[in-house]
Amino acid sequence: MMTEQEVTTPILTEEQILQMPESDYMNDAQLAFFRARLRQMEADIRNNAGETTEHLRETVIVPDPADRATIEEEHALELRTRDRERKLLKKIEQALATIDSGDYGYCEETGDPIGIPRLLARPTATLSLEAQQRRELRQKLYGD
Repeated sequence: MMTEQEVTTPILTEEQILQMPESDYMNDAQLAFFRARLRQMEADIRNNAGETTEHLRETVIVPDPADRATIEEEHALELRTRDRERKLLKKIEQALATIDSGDYGYCEETGDPIGIPRLLARPTATLSLEAQQRRELRQKLYGD
């Protein structure tokens, strides 16, 4: 269901959002852009899941063991991909919730802006680039 704000706020392009001044960070237009992008990602993942289900239901009896092994490996790869997408779907839902709560675009560790370029590259980002680098360094050093 779309809110009145979503209906009246036009969806901008990436270029338009990148050209906005920093003082406009996470304004209504930017939030509408990221909400639309996240919903499109969500729809794409759900469509892929349906295709995978149909693809896995197609039973092909192949007498050659090498061909059968290839088909099984392709299925396993497809299932691993869908598992990663399932995890991404949770992150998308969380990002949509942060848009609704007004916290989207801000680092969950420091409260600083994550930045438009980073959000364009990864709309589900919850950490600023610096906070993410610190977290990865800690994981590398201490195995968290």
